[in-house]
Amino acid sequence: MQRLKRIDATSALKMGGVLYAIFGLLAGVIISLVSMAMPAASREEMGPFGMFGAMAVIAFPILYGLFGAIFSAIAALLYNVVAGFVGGLAVEIE
Repeated sequence: MQRLKRIDATSALKMGGVLYAIFGLLAGVIISLVSMAMPAASREEMGPFGMFGAMAVIAFPILYGLFGAIFSAIAALLYNVVAGFVGGLAVEIE
C-alpha cells in the first residue's frame, strides 16, 4: 500500500480545468439541442431559446472550466492540509 500525501495544486488546477471544460461542452451541447427542439415542438420561431442554446456551447465550457480549475486547486490545497493531520490516502499501485 502506498500513501498519497500531497497533491500539487497547479496540477490539480490544470486537470480540473480541462475535465470540467469537457463536461461543460457536453452540457452545452445538450442544452443547445434541447433549446433547438423546444421551438420545433411548439411550432414557433426560435427566439431567445435558440440564441441561449448557441451561446451554451461556447459559454458552458468556459465557465465550467474556469470554476472547475479554481475549485480543483482549492480541493488540492485542502487535501494537503487534511493529509498532514490524518496521513493521506492509502492507494494500492500495481
